[in-house]
Amino acid sequence: MPATRRLTRTGAVLRTTGTGGPRASTPRVSNARLAMAIFLAFESMFFAALVAAYLVFRLRTAIWPPADLPELPLVVTWLNTGVLAASAFTMRWARRAQREGRRDDLARALTLTAVLGTLFLAVQGSEWVRLVRHGLTLSTGMYGATFYTLIGCHGLHVLAAVVWLLVVLARAQRNRFAGAVRVPLELCAIYWFFVVALWAGLFPLVYLL
Repeated sequence: MPATRRLTRTGAVLRTTGTGGPRASTPRVSNARLAMAIFLAFESMFFAALVAAYLVFRLRTAIWPPADLPELPLVVTWLNTGVLAASAFTMRWARRAQREGRRDDLARALTLTAVLGTLFLAVQGSEWVRLVRHGLTLSTGMYGATFYTLIGCHGLHVLAAVVWLLVVLARAQRNRFAGAVRVPLELCAIYWFFVVALWAGLFPLVYLL
């Protein structure tokens, strides 16, 4: 008899044959993807709250930023934005290498992505040091507090993405086949694209407007 299919309450598909009971089921949406979607929804709400608070203070202040504070490093930050944007393309390269089973290219792409993410953090950190030395600190009114809170939270997320990526890279180098890191890499890539897209919104909001 031909195989039949039955949808369960959990969304999984049960396949049965004429000679036996149900075979293995496969969920329509993996638990890992569902968990990541829920996590990113929470992260989006968190940053939405930070952005809303920033806009409230921004719109209520006649002079923004205050005239006695140092200017934000636009040129360096533009270049640093390009570095983070480039990491999205190297992450896509890693995903493609994994799907095609090219283990060496996978390792190279992951390494390059981690280097770009680390470079982004290093440049941003050096600019923060310069700003602090010129008087822009957390205690410098609402401008300093909102700037470091919003941009600092994003920096922590980039740091978490780099650490996660290094774990995936170590796992890829331990395993002979690229397929062994498919799910960890997929989830890491989703998170990486999230922090890159987040910066695409934060950069013009904080540095250009």
